[in-house]
Amino acid sequence: MAVDPSALRAQLDAGLAAMPAEIGHALDQPARDRLIQYLQLLGRWNQAYNLTAIRDPREQVARHMLDSLAVLPWVTRGPVLDLGTGAGLPGIPLATARPDLAFTLLDSNGKKTRFVRQAVLDLGLKNVEVIQIRLEAYRPERKFATIVARALASLPSLRASAQGLSAADGCLLALKGRLAEDELAALIASRSSAESDASLAAEARFGEPRLHPLVVPGVDGERSLIEVPLDGSIHV
Repeated sequence: MAVDPSALRAQLDAGLAAMPAEIGHALDQPARDRLIQYLQLLGRWNQAYNLTAIRDPREQVARHMLDSLAVLPWVTRGPVLDLGTGAGLPGIPLATARPDLAFTLLDSNGKKTRFVRQAVLDLGLKNVEVIQIRLEAYRPERKFATIVARALASLPSLRASAQGLSAADGCLLALKGRLAEDELAALIASRSSAESDASLAAEARFGEPRLHPLVVPGVDGERSLIEVPLDGSIHV
């Protein structure tokens, strides 16, 4: 579905203006142009490959671009891992906004990682590495300070997967929709009743997982970020 790129850019600008100022300030004019270029590339590839079920570019601005960028205020430390990146979301928008941080975009789907590699090349994103591998087989040389995941798995399962990939003081940023509070409760309830004194001390220092409500312009329904410390303070 072809849409005038200038109309998409105007929609992106209006959405960013309605979000926290630090998000918009992180994206200069060339960066915003790259995000529209990404959507155009996604549209062309979507004609041959099922990369995303959302095919209207106007809907993609809100549900892909703005939704991904909503987590940007919490992406302050690298390296960053996008766990289950799919078509490059939220990794490509975040890496575009944070060129100072190194990003690794991980997925096991070959056609999606081929698209993401092409997008990274076309957009000139020098801070992004794309890896095709199953999560359970991934053994990185360095651990990640920040791990992001968008609509990937249940929170307890996600935390268990991310724990072994995290630096000692890392965190998981899970973008969730409805029932985020239920997932957070399930995560907390899944902790072992036999926690050690050391883990209790770590929990006191680093704090509990936190739920942050998000407002994404153009996206109906609940959107939330669950911030989970990955420092041993939560056990399953």
